[in-house]
Amino acid sequence: MNVLEEWTALVCRELGVDPAQVDRDALLDLTKDVAHGVARPAAPLTAYVLGLAQGAGTAPADAVERVTELARNWERATTEMLGDA
Repeated sequence: MNVLEEWTALVCRELGVDPAQVDRDALLDLTKDVAHGVARPAAPLTAYVLGLAQGAGTAPADAVERVTELARNWERATTEMLGDA
């Protein structure tokens, strides 16, 4: 078991989360895309907001994919949003 696996298991146990529910690779890919496509500080913030949405049951099933796509298209999305204003 590597450090990341050990940390994930420990945090899950501490917070009462089933580790099988944590898609570590998808979450790491998401935060990488956000950090590189949007801004570094946006990565942990995005992960937190995603966790809140999932915990509240409001996150769509494809939430990680949708947010990843937003990050990958950040420049275009902000241009379109500002153009609508």
